[in-house]
Amino acid sequence: MTTQANDTLAHFIGGKHVATTGSRTGDVYNPATGEVQRKVSFASVDEVDAAVATAKRAAQEWRNSSLAARTRILFAYREMANRRKDEIARLLTLEHGKVLSDAQGEVQRGLEVIEFACGLAQLLKGELSENVSTDVDSWSMRQPLGVVAGITPFNFPAMVPMWMYPLAIACGNSFVLKPSERDPSVTNLCAELFKEAGLPDGVLNVVHGDKVAVDRLIEHPDVAALSFVGSTPIARYIYEGGAKHGKRVQALGGAKNHMVVLPDADMDLAADAAVGAGFGSAGERCMAISVLVCVGSAADKLLPRIKERMAVLKVGNGLDPASQMGPLITKQHRDRVAGFVDAGEKEGAKVLVDGRALKVPGHEQGFFLGPCLLDEVQPGMSVYREEIFGPVLSVVRSKSYDEAMALIQQHAYGNGTAIFTNDGGAARKFQHDVPVGMVGVNVPIPVPMAYYSFGGWKQSLFGDLHIYGPDGVRFYTRNKVVIGRWPDPRFRGVDLGFPQNK
Repeated sequence: MTTQANDTLAHFIGGKHVATTGSRTGDVYNPATGEVQRKVSFASVDEVDAAVATAKRAAQEWRNSSLAARTRILFAYREMANRRKDEIARLLTLEHGKVLSDAQGEVQRGLEVIEFACGLAQLLKGELSENVSTDVDSWSMRQPLGVVAGITPFNFPAMVPMWMYPLAIACGNSFVLKPSERDPSVTNLCAELFKEAGLPDGVLNVVHGDKVAVDRLIEHPDVAALSFVGSTPIARYIYEGGAKHGKRVQALGGAKNHMVVLPDADMDLAADAAVGAGFGSAGERCMAISVLVCVGSAADKLLPRIKERMAVLKVGNGLDPASQMGPLITKQHRDRVAGFVDAGEKEGAKVLVDGRALKVPGHEQGFFLGPCLLDEVQPGMSVYREEIFGPVLSVVRSKSYDEAMALIQQHAYGNGTAIFTNDGGAARKFQHDVPVGMVGVNVPIPVPMAYYSFGGWKQSLFGDLHIYGPDGVRFYTRNKVVIGRWPDPRFRGVDLGFPQNK
């Protein structure tokens, strides 16, 4: 992958690496060692404008490209990304910190959305009705918006952008991507691969940066739509700002995912699920399980099993094959997560497993925090209310199913949830009643496949449409209806009446 002098990651505009014209840059760390690996350029308003202008020029030709040509390019990109998926995953681990196997899984899920986009010829088909009136036909078509933009988070630097740009581009749009400045290198590599696959220059552009770049994308009159994944405060900010400037917006926000465990559940299955979903990727997932709601006697049966599994978890450098959990993304974030454990303990929660003092030999300067388990957490505590985004699992004890359901209903977030039970009736009632966008039944992380759509409810989503899948096609296109009649001498003359079907 190409960078500019002094190993500073450049923007990717018009198929070329473009060095920043200013002096603003950010540090990109190796979270396992705490060392700065490289710097990344921070775009100015002028550089964002240049990327949008390039995308606008490219969009005019790209929207007229045949579905066959787009499909061939998408298939070629999928094959290139698949051949180099281990390289993508390794680069991801170096900058994010997650273990290599987790990074490989992330890339694979991104590839599945590219595969879905390869079916664009079927996805973009319209409808036709013949003879809606005498000798009058009506049909619909889905057309691209033009220039669309994506703003993506640090926790999935390969997968989440792949939720956006392959489908947007397949639909005939051009794309400007502003990835996280914390782990940006994967994005440039994937943009290079798309170009090598035959994508015309300017259809996919990458600008790196901070709030300056985000605000300009929100305000820019030539950006028709914005896709975002990140925290709820920023999701709301982007949604409100984009709507104010007349844009279509899908902004996916934060989460506080509850996993309800009924007393009849398979407790070994539930324990495996809770540990995997709570501490995978060091809890830096919007679909992580962060709250265990144990109903009745479930906690007494479940918690000893969870503690046994936590005791043997291997925390270390993500490139070490023995590691099961890596570091957090920055020192500041590591300290913030530890602060939630501090607050929970002060407010009366019992710390059953304490990872705050963890040190990884040979990586003492890394941003590591061991997995933490807190029992007797109450709804009023900050550790329960707020999205922590770290390896902290809170246990809330509930007397009944109804009380457990009330906890989920009353929480501000509604991204994902799960229930563990062997009672089919309880599971069916749960999936029907729970006010959450993605539901798992004995599945802890119910992330939809590419041919469905991903998105939460309540404060976890701002906008009407979820991301990727059928909703993604609808988001990146607009519907047009045509009513046609060929000239016929029987229908001559002026008629000022309202059109009627005859």
